[in-house]
Amino acid sequence: MASIKVKFKPSAVADHEGTIYYQIIHERKVRQLFTCYKVFPREWDDKRSMVTTIQNSERKSHILSIRERIRWDVERLTKIDRKFDKDGLSYTVDDVVDEFNRYANDYTLFNYMENAIIKLKQNGKVRTAETYIVTLNSFKKFRSQEDIMLDCLTSEIMEAYEAWQQGRGVSPNTISFYTRILRAVYNRAVEQDIIEDRNPFRHVYTGVDKTVKRALPLVTIKKIKALDLSLTPSLDFARDMFIMSFYLRGMSFIDMAFLKKSDLKNGYITYRRRKTNQQLIIEWTNEMQMIIDKYPENASDYLLPIIRNPGTNERCTYRNVGYNINHNLKSIADMVGVQIPLTLYVARHSWASAAKAKGIPLSVISEGMGHDSEATTQIYLASLDTSVVDKANSIILKSLN
Repeated sequence: MASIKVKFKPSAVADHEGTIYYQIIHERKVRQLFTCYKVFPREWDDKRSMVTTIQNSERKSHILSIRERIRWDVERLTKIDRKFDKDGLSYTVDDVVDEFNRYANDYTLFNYMENAIIKLKQNGKVRTAETYIVTLNSFKKFRSQEDIMLDCLTSEIMEAYEAWQQGRGVSPNTISFYTRILRAVYNRAVEQDIIEDRNPFRHVYTGVDKTVKRALPLVTIKKIKALDLSLTPSLDFARDMFIMSFYLRGMSFIDMAFLKKSDLKNGYITYRRRKTNQQLIIEWTNEMQMIIDKYPENASDYLLPIIRNPGTNERCTYRNVGYNINHNLKSIADMVGVQIPLTLYVARHSWASAAKAKGIPLSVISEGMGHDSEATTQIYLASLDTSVVDKANSIILKSLN
C-alpha cells in the first residue's frame, strides 16, 4: 500500500499564497503531485497537515471548499491504490499518479456526459442524446461552466441546482427531468465502479407532477379553424399544423414532421410513434387533404410541409419550425380568447377531451390521455381495432363542420 500525505509548499515570495501538494510513497519511491489549491501560510496547519480557517475571515468559504476538495482527492488516491493492490498486480507510484490524472480528465461530469452523448449518437439514440445535451447545458450554466468530478457531486450541490432552476422559473417537471438524467449518468458511473454512491439525489425531487389540463373545447377548436389568416402566412401555417395534429388524432409534432408521403396508401396513414414505437393506422380524410393541398410546393419525401428542403439538417429544421409554430400560436390564442398557453401539444389533449365529451368509450381513448405515462395511453390506442378509432375520429371531425 502507498503512503499518501498532504503537504504545503510556501511561496518563494513572502506573504504570498503557497501550493498544496500530495506526497505519495510506494516501495520507497516518492512522487509529488501538485494541485491548483493555493493558501496563505497562516491558513496551513503543519501539525495536522490540513488547511485551516481564521475566525471571521472573508476566505472562510474558500478555505472550506479547498479542504473538501483535498479530502476528495485523498479518497480518490486511496481508492486507486487499493484497487491496484486488490488486483494483485505490480504497480509503481507513477502508476498511481497517472491513474489519478486520467481520472481527473475522464471522470469529470462534463467529460463523462459528453462521452455518453457521443456513444448515444453512435448507437442511433439521437433523441436521448439531445436530452442529455440540454441537461448538460443547463448544469453548465448553473456551474458557470466550471466542471466538477463525478465523485464530488453532493446532495448540497443538487439541492442548490434545484433551487437555482426554481429561481429561474423552471417548472417542477422540467427540473425533475434534468435531475433524473443526471441521476442516470451518476448511477452508470457507480455501476462501472468509477465512483462510490454518495446518493446526492436523496433530497431533490425526481417525480412527475400531473400537468394542468390543456385541452380546448370543440367550440374553441372551431373558432381557430374558422379564422381568416390568409394575410398572415406564418399564422395561417401555424393554425393549419395545429388543426392537422387535431385531425390526426392528436399526433405529436415530431411524428407529423417525419411522416413520409409513402406512409399514405389506399386512404390510410400508417406510421410508428417515435416515442413508443407503437404502430398506428389513421384514415385519411378530405379535411386532411385540404390542408395538404394548400402547400403544393413541398418537394421533399415528407408528407406535411414541415421539412420541405431535402438535404437540410432535418432534426434542426423540425425543431425550429416547431418553435416558430408555437410562437405564432400565442397570437392565435389571443385572437380566440384562449387563456392557457396554446401549443401544438394542446391539440393532442384536445382531441382526447373531445372524444370523451362525445361519449366515446374510455377503452377507445384512455381518459382523455390522462395516464401518467403517455406510452400507456398509446398502448390503448394501438391495441384497438383501427376502424373503431377511425369512427371516433370521424365523429369528432364532423363536429367541426
